[in-house]
Amino acid sequence: MFTTSGTRFLRDGEPHLIVSGAFHYSRVHPDQWADRLRRLRAMGANAVETYVPWNFHAPAPGVYDFSGAADLERFLDTAAAEDLDILVRPGPYACGEWENGGFPGWLLADPGMRLRTSNPAYLAEVDRWFDEMIPLIAARQYPEGGRVILVQIENEYGSFGDDLQYLEHLRDGLLARGITVPLVTSDGPRMSWLLAGTVEGALPTMNFGSRTAEHLETFAAEFPDTPPMCMEYWHGWFDHWGEQHHTRAPEEAAHELRTMLAGNMSTNFYMAVGGTNYGLWNGSNHDGVIQPTITSYDYDAPIGEDGSLSPKFHAFRSIIAEYLPVPELPADLAVAPPALTPRDLPLTTSGVLTCDDLQELSLATAPQVPGLRTVTEPVPEPPTFEQLGLERGMLLLRSEVAHAGGTVPVRLHGLHDRAHVFIDGRLVGIVNRDEGTPETLEITAERGVLRIDVLVESQGRINFGPLLGDRKGILTGVWWGNRFINGWRAYPLALDVVGAAVSALCTQDRPAPQADGLTYRQYELAVGADEAGTDANISTAQRGRGFLWIDDSMLGRFWHIGPQQSLYCPGPLLASAGSHTVTVLETDPSPTVTDGGMSLLARPDLGEPAQP
Repeated sequence: MFTTSGTRFLRDGEPHLIVSGAFHYSRVHPDQWADRLRRLRAMGANAVETYVPWNFHAPAPGVYDFSGAADLERFLDTAAAEDLDILVRPGPYACGEWENGGFPGWLLADPGMRLRTSNPAYLAEVDRWFDEMIPLIAARQYPEGGRVILVQIENEYGSFGDDLQYLEHLRDGLLARGITVPLVTSDGPRMSWLLAGTVEGALPTMNFGSRTAEHLETFAAEFPDTPPMCMEYWHGWFDHWGEQHHTRAPEEAAHELRTMLAGNMSTNFYMAVGGTNYGLWNGSNHDGVIQPTITSYDYDAPIGEDGSLSPKFHAFRSIIAEYLPVPELPADLAVAPPALTPRDLPLTTSGVLTCDDLQELSLATAPQVPGLRTVTEPVPEPPTFEQLGLERGMLLLRSEVAHAGGTVPVRLHGLHDRAHVFIDGRLVGIVNRDEGTPETLEITAERGVLRIDVLVESQGRINFGPLLGDRKGILTGVWWGNRFINGWRAYPLALDVVGAAVSALCTQDRPAPQADGLTYRQYELAVGADEAGTDANISTAQRGRGFLWIDDSMLGRFWHIGPQQSLYCPGPLLASAGSHTVTVLETDPSPTVTDGGMSLLARPDLGEPAQP
């Protein structure tokens, strides 16, 4: 049994200190789960914690996926096999710098949807999701069939709202579906957050990264009969595009850990295992402007994005050993898993995908994506991502407008997030969300009927704060001079789902078209028989901004503004010897390199560390 008594957790009746590490299975290739969990146990952790992102398992209403990278049962069973207890945070809200905080985008197709409240439409969808997912967790609780010892209600709710009825609904829903281990909540260390985020029947926990002694004292005063726990020990941090790479001195992080353990405070390293926002799963924050999170989620973790053991790993292990039994380091545990040796990649094809090409790609691939639809007959207003069932990617909006000639301002009212604007096939400008109110271009053209194409990109739905529930597209309309443009067709591009079609479209050289578009290049990555299954670090320093695939799998986004200048390719994607294809689709060219190539690096390039 796993229970509590006063300020102690009890495991089979004995006092128990939880030393856990956050590991997001959605950010690590499933064939690497066992390796990373083994490394976590070797650090001295006795538990692993993970979110269960709703949108990772529910691509469309009524469609659920627990296979492959989304095989939750496999992850939980693998953790148990590696001798780790498990803390599960099933949401329904996660945050985690993950697309929409874990909420499916299709929820937002309902204009009356109110996330994270007792809104009936929202709770009905939560209940359907819990019916599918919670039984998988309940079947693996300790000691009846598994190692799950704690289950969390929501996440940091006290910094969002105070709808007690909502928290009670979640609590009752977990209990009704068979959860018997202790329930917890987690909130930031302000007392107002803690009080708003707690609910009767659940243990409060705190999230913080410093001032541990102060938080221990505050927690003991407010919750004197509760085991103290830091559910998110922020010893590192995430990066947005355009920032420097966040790191933290191991000695400083280790000092906070020692204070926790000496004060009988259980802890969960956030993060213990770094990962990757593969495809387009990154979220965004918003602080006056949108702040998309980069592809890497290394987080300066003790076990890096590529599985490497950082100085923090050894510093934390040394301190954990003062309080808990720590296993011997396995003799075959490499400090850094091997990576393919540095080399240049030969260019095989290049060309441009015009708006007409993208339209054809959308029409060909939309039927392959659950819930996705195109709009081929004009509708009055530009459809949004949510109205089309597009979770992530790009949306080509097409219309015609009668122009009297000369220069006219074109305003994209409610642009979320970024748009390339084409007039009669020629790129006339790139517009970014938050650059103006509304975002505006000046266009000069001869008199006549013009075709306007607006290629809208979602940079990742906001995952935290009052703008959660961030709809994508052009939410109000396109204003031409002094009137709205009506009559729009819409062609969604689920780029991270239809990688095979993108790769196939780019397999031949195309002569320079009489129109602008997105530049593509393909490179050959040859893997020898003795290299099969080895990781690769693909440099993007010579590229501008866009997306990169290895064969049919999108590794993620790249952007010359950094901080990261390489993309991590997990070895399982290179499991077969022979020729693999790297496809690069650029939305923006490099501002400094006119014809750069592609190469492999010995180690990941996550950018220059931020100064403390």
